[in-house]
Amino acid sequence: MTAETSPNKANEKKCLGKVYLVGAGPGDPGLLTVKGKTLLECADAVIYDALISPQILALINPHAEKIHAGKRRGRHSLVQEETAKLLIEKAHTHAVVVRLKGGDPFVFGRGGEEMEDLVAAGVPVEVVPGVTSGIAAPAYAGIPLTHRSYSSSVTFVTGHEAAGKYRPEVNWQAIAHGSETIVIYMGIHNLPHIIAELVAAGRSPETPVALIRWGTRPDQEELTGTLATIVRQVEETGFEAPAIAAIGDVVKLHSVLAHCRPVVYHP
Repeated sequence: MTAETSPNKANEKKCLGKVYLVGAGPGDPGLLTVKGKTLLECADAVIYDALISPQILALINPHAEKIHAGKRRGRHSLVQEETAKLLIEKAHTHAVVVRLKGGDPFVFGRGGEEMEDLVAAGVPVEVVPGVTSGIAAPAYAGIPLTHRSYSSSVTFVTGHEAAGKYRPEVNWQAIAHGSETIVIYMGIHNLPHIIAELVAAGRSPETPVALIRWGTRPDQEELTGTLATIVRQVEETGFEAPAIAAIGDVVKLHSVLAHCRPVVYHP
């Protein structure tokens, strides 16, 4: 009998669980998908990120093993390699493993990297998309990213890049002219550099800017200005991360539509 057809190998393959990369959305628990909620309720193990709302964490099966693997600037509960290793290990001991990630797993959420590791290890894996903060946070601030009178295109870009990545930096000159609306994730700490690059590339200093902190949560905060003023405003107000930056003429609608802010869902 060969190793490939031995009973032990067959049983090992049969007992292997499945990992679900679930997007929790940006904060408002009402934005969690029905599929994501169902998986949390029946999960055997949940490895979750930072910034997941307590209301969503409360939906997790009370008998499930819960492991915090969140990453915040300068504070990593688990490095990425450890997280991938943990997911593989849990798939060998649990039937339903949920990797709960803020926003959407595939939009600056490292979900693609984790899925690659799981596939390479032979672990069944499925992605469950979530509402990304780059869309939801501006929406809750009354800023539609596209609008027939202001913008027919939008670019999503990270303001915080991994060391040793495939290219040294974002091409901000191309970004500046690539679309009418720019949405920047994780850009607060690098905001002075980003703004300087966009202006140097020819974007008007009078271009409106909105920073949205704690998007879709009850304590959501907004700071609006222009490319010429926003860095000084951040310094004067002490505005901090985590926040999304929206840049473009659509930000003008904030003053018109912000009063229509959605009510945050409380389960």
